[in-house]
Amino acid sequence: MTLQQLEYILAVERYRHFTRAAEACNVTQPTLSAMIQKLEDELDVRIFDRTQQPIAPTPAGILILKQAREVLVQAERINNIIAEEKHAVAGKFTLGILPTIAPYLLPRFFPALTKKFPHLDLRVSEMKTSDIKRTLLTGELEAGILADLPDFEEYEMTSLFYEQYFAYVSRESSLFEKSKVKTSDLADQELWLLDEGHCFRDQLVKFCQIKSAQASQLTYNLGSMETFMRMVESGKGVTFIPGLAVSQLSDAQRELVRPFALPSPTRHIVMLTSRDFIRHTVLNTIVEEIRSSVPKAMLSLATTQVAI
Repeated sequence: MTLQQLEYILAVERYRHFTRAAEACNVTQPTLSAMIQKLEDELDVRIFDRTQQPIAPTPAGILILKQAREVLVQAERINNIIAEEKHAVAGKFTLGILPTIAPYLLPRFFPALTKKFPHLDLRVSEMKTSDIKRTLLTGELEAGILADLPDFEEYEMTSLFYEQYFAYVSRESSLFEKSKVKTSDLADQELWLLDEGHCFRDQLVKFCQIKSAQASQLTYNLGSMETFMRMVESGKGVTFIPGLAVSQLSDAQRELVRPFALPSPTRHIVMLTSRDFIRHTVLNTIVEEIRSSVPKAMLSLATTQVAI
């Protein structure tokens, strides 16, 4: 039994397809299949039921895959210990990030970071808060970029920046004529909101005391922030965007942006790790690159803002 074989079976579990798993592992499909077959022969058990489509693990396979995941996490910790002892900004580093942060933050720091540290293999996945928290504890993820919430006590947290919320209003909305938006102004508006479970949505619903938060989902389920912006631009309704998104807008799009009345609702963006996290050299490097990539005014909470 080898670590490589364990990586292969976890890839098949993830993709539920031998060819796609082989592509992800950078090997040919026959090679991957042969290695998994060899492992099954050694253990004298079938890990996957190949008669199902998509491929699924057998009852014994489920237990083996769980243990394989733990073994690989512990093996990776050995590499991490060595890398940290050398203070190396190199090797694979897995980072989770919220979908409401990624499109606006990653272009600011990711290209410069990878150019400055070519031996750092930064693997980024867009994930919801609940998935980031879970995979940090299992060791599948090393760090996560997300909005601060009250239930992060069992994690280590590093402040990154504070990001103000803005309303994005259609020209046909009554809010278009206003210079600032009050929470009471939203009561009779058609709102485009992300699904429950997105902290971006949940924080705004609570702060604005929005009663009809489900209304937009009757029209468009599982929408994205960018989709909702296009709906607003076409002349329908109101949505909300984060501060970093504003800098990417055209002049015509900026005409649709409205700040909230003071104090402005603001989210605290943080870097989260587990308490037994090891690779502080890489983490601190990423944190500094992120902080230097955003406007200096966003590094602290202004007196005109309120963290929600």
